[in-house]
Amino acid sequence: MNKLIEELKRRHQWAAANTFPSTSAVSEFANNLVNWLFPEHTGKVMNETELEQYALVLQDELQQLLQVMQTQLPDTAAQLAARFMAQVPAIYEDLTKDATAIYQGDPAATCLYEVIRAYPGFYAIAYYRMAHALHLLHIPLLPRMITELAHAHTGVDIHPAAEIGPYFCIDHGTGIVIGETSVIGAHVKLYQGVTLGALSIDKSMAKSKRHPTIEEHVVIYAGATILGGDTIIGHHSVIGGNVWLIKSVAPFSRIYYKADGSMNIVEVV
Repeated sequence: MNKLIEELKRRHQWAAANTFPSTSAVSEFANNLVNWLFPEHTGKVMNETELEQYALVLQDELQQLLQVMQTQLPDTAAQLAARFMAQVPAIYEDLTKDATAIYQGDPAATCLYEVIRAYPGFYAIAYYRMAHALHLLHIPLLPRMITELAHAHTGVDIHPAAEIGPYFCIDHGTGIVIGETSVIGAHVKLYQGVTLGALSIDKSMAKSKRHPTIEEHVVIYAGATILGGDTIIGHHSVIGGNVWLIKSVAPFSRIYYKADGSMNIVEVV
C-alpha cells in the first residue's frame, strides 16, 4: 500500500501542475454552443439582442475552461476564446452544408429539422468541427475531450486533427473511425463501420501522415476499411461494403467484392 500511495502522490502532483477542465464543464460548453447555433435542439428561440448576448456568454464559458489550463496554452485564455468565437460563423456555415448533404443523401430524412435534431451523424460532425477549430488554435487535450463526448454518444470516432471538407454526410454512423491524419474532401458520404486508419501503429510515426486521403464526391459503404497515409481514393469513386484497401485507386473507380469473394476494381477513365 505504501508503494501505491507514493505512486499516487506523484500522479496527483503531476495532475496539479497540468490542470484541465472537468469533462462535465467541457460537455456543457459544447452542448451550449450547438444549442445556440441550432435551436432545434431546445426549442428556445432568441431575439437578436439575446443572440448577441449569448455569444458573449459562450466566449466567457470557453475562456473559463481555458483559464484552468493557461500554463499549457500558446496565448492567453481570453485571446484564444476570442479567436475561436471568430471562427464560429465558418463552423456554422460548414455545419449547415453538412446537414443539407445528410438530408439530400438520405431518403428517410423528412426535413432538415429532423437531421439536426435526431441524426447521430450530424451530432458527431458538429462536435468534430468545434474540436477541429480548437485544435487549429493549438489548444491541447480539449479538442479530443470534445470529440470523445460525441464518440461516447454516437459511436462515431473522429480525431479532431482530421481535415474534413464541407457537405460531409455520415449515414447511420455507428462504428465509423476517422484517424488523426485523414484528409476528406467535399461531398463525401460514409456509412456505418467505415474505418480510415493507419497501416502501422508504431509510435515513431506519430508525426507522419498515417491515414488515407479521400478526395471529393466519394461514397464509402458499410464496413469498408481503408488504411495508410499514402492511400488516396480518387474523386467520384465508390467503395463497396466490407472492402479492404491499402493502396490508392484512380478517380471514378468502383471497388466491390464479387459473389465468389474476389475484389472487382472498375476504373473509369
